Amino acid sequence: MKLRFTIIYILLLLLLSSSDANVPSRYAKQSVEWFQSEEGRRIADNVLTWQTPLGGWSKIRDTASEPFDGKIEDLHATFDNGATIDELRFLARAFRATSEPRYQQAFLKGLSHILEAQYPNGGWPQFHPPSKGYHRHITFNDNVIARILGLLRDVSESSDYPFLKTEDRTKVEAALTKGIDCILRTQIKQDAKLTVWCAQHDAKTLEPAWARSYEPPSLSGAESVRVVRFLMSLEEPTPEIIAAVEGAIEWFRSVAIHGMRLDEFTDAEGQDDRRIVADPDAGPIWARFYELGSNRPIFLDRDSVVRYAFSEIGQERRTGYAYYGNWAAGLLTDEYPRWREKHKFSKE
Repeated sequence: MKLRFTIIYILLLLLLSSSDANVPSRYAKQSVEWFQSEEGRRIADNVLTWQTPLGGWSKIRDTASEPFDGKIEDLHATFDNGATIDELRFLARAFRATSEPRYQQAFLKGLSHILEAQYPNGGWPQFHPPSKGYHRHITFNDNVIARILGLLRDVSESSDYPFLKTEDRTKVEAALTKGIDCILRTQIKQDAKLTVWCAQHDAKTLEPAWARSYEPPSLSGAESVRVVRFLMSLEEPTPEIIAAVEGAIEWFRSVAIHGMRLDEFTDAEGQDDRRIVADPDAGPIWARFYELGSNRPIFLDRDSVVRYAFSEIGQERRTGYAYYGNWAAGLLTDEYPRWREKHKFSKE
């Protein structure tokens, strides 16, 4: 019984920490009839109660299941962990289905918050107004900018947002253009070759920047995947966008780790741990961080010391952070080839 309780508790923690736990995204594809139902309206009204005065939503909150009944000043809007963006997608769909003005008003307030948060150079901080800490950086981490631009792209191009005024749509299109330009300007070059992005870039210089003590200026093997996917989603890619995608894809190929896998085990003291082990049958994996210039995988504890072996960092970080993943696998084998075929790019 104790073991069963522990497993259930862990699963609940994982659910609450997932990017979908703080948003009603699990309801986003429900039918029009569902949105018009008593349950659909109840959940949409719950989401409204979690909207902050600035227009955004907090992260790691279940904004769908129950209405917020605390002090509104305790809620802090962010774009991190999927917050705000998915609430806005949900409310736009709720308004299309019900024509309830309060859903439209909440959407427009949230959209204004996004537009106000954009830096003049086209980037976004992790939240707005930005702090003096690392949150002020242009944030690709946790797919912040890719999610924002994905929403703006859809608002600009999709027929799902017919309720927007022309002036609002014009502002969205301008923000989208600036955001794409920021992506292109922050893409890191090595030996004159385009590579990928750091998880965060300085808001003024655009250079790769530190975030938390174990998140150094580096080339990101994780967040960069979502950036490439966003660029490939654009219907009319410019030569600059095409070059950005091609450069990133070539980099992902060059740094892929073959014949190794991440192994989870229990050590002699009964603690969960992870290690990297040889496995000739394993698919390619990528490191979370690659050293600028050398492209060597790097690993850090909370002491901010760069190490070149996963085994050299402590058990707390080995198990508490995703230092390896198969993030780019589907991008290389499926999505990128389909993108090239769609646009009929000539083979070199």
